[in-house]
Amino acid sequence: MANEFLTYKGKPLVRKGNEIYYGDMSDKFVARFEILSSSKDGKLEIADKVAIQLLKSDTDAPIEERIVKKSEKNTLFDALDLGFTWLERALME
Repeated sequence: MANEFLTYKGKPLVRKGNEIYYGDMSDKFVARFEILSSSKDGKLEIADKVAIQLLKSDTDAPIEERIVKKSEKNTLFDALDLGFTWLERALME
């Protein structure tokens, strides 16, 4: 059970604080999402600004060299959709 992760479209989705990583670190690329701001809808926190980065998964390289693409979206769903598309395309190359 310790190695079971929430998945999105078949890939691991791991959250730590305001950061979410999507993909398998053994692959060449992963997507990183950072929740920049959120608002309350009743008792629920809704992300309303999310930064997306497509990263090389080589953790030995400085973060500046690992960033392949970046963008921002206004919903977590839109961010996940874009991150999924970027990651799938990068992994097919």
